[in-house]
Amino acid sequence: MKKPIKLNCPRCGAQKTWDKTDPYRPFCSASCKNSDFIAWANEDQVIAGEDELNDVMSEDLNYQH
Repeated sequence: MKKPIKLNCPRCGAQKTWDKTDPYRPFCSASCKNSDFIAWANEDQVIAGEDELNDVMSEDLNYQH
């Protein structure tokens, strides 16, 4: 018998059992899922990248075809 997979919620750190039918995975609850989404939408969380490419609407990009 397989051991259930345990993981920590990426938002609050609460431990939970992985369940592929859980609509909130990998979060522990709707609250944590929504809090994480709001943080990304407010740009409190970002993935580092090249400053020149951060503005996808920028017309200053120098593309070489």
